Amino acid sequence: MIRGIIFDKDGTLFDFRRSWGAWSAHLLRELAETEAQAQDLAAALGYDMETGAFAPWSPVIAATAEEIAELLLPLLPGCDKQELVARMNRLAAGAEMCEAVPLQPLLAGLRARGLKIGLATNDSELPARAHLGRHGLTDLFDFIAGADSGHGGKPEPGMLLAFADRLGLAPAQVVMVGDSAHDLIAGRAAGMRTVAVLTGIAVAEDLAGLADAVLPDIGELADWIDGLAA
Repeated sequence: MIRGIIFDKDGTLFDFRRSWGAWSAHLLRELAETEAQAQDLAAALGYDMETGAFAPWSPVIAATAEEIAELLLPLLPGCDKQELVARMNRLAAGAEMCEAVPLQPLLAGLRARGLKIGLATNDSELPARAHLGRHGLTDLFDFIAGADSGHGGKPEPGMLLAFADRLGLAPAQVVMVGDSAHDLIAGRAAGMRTVAVLTGIAVAEDLAGLADAVLPDIGELADWIDGLAA
């Protein structure tokens, strides 16, 4: 029986392309001193500043802010890593997120079933809370963790296991829902069921081998849960 759901954020709750596509160009131009430098930063991240598209291998899809900073530092001479991470987090907190589906009714409906709801994102906790708060979602979550919250980042299972422990759930009673291999590997490592959604960059073929189900988006999650009991 499923008693808890832990969601990824970017590409799962929020549509990745619509949320981060155009905004990432703004971020890189804020960090760079010249347009040429911004283009170099974009290339390092597998991002096309003209189209707003990300390559399938782009680290932005699943990496932590610390990991992204490591990639950018060689192209930002004299920049301090921790200052860069803090600046990236401040800028990311202001990004406008596009909901993959209407989130308030969906999450409220899952909670009405008695399910515990958590968030485990490789984003940092500050922007994650800012994004949830801007959409009026914070109070619908029983647990919110970012890669800097003390549990590690995905694909390690620390955030997921912390959610289960905090809410008194066995991992087998929890489903991890995400849009990347990092999410699903973490879910499997935690001993949870895994559901992939296609509102990120990865395609079904990339995720099917790691997931108990592949859904177009989280709007179909309740029906999938119902199907487990059928």
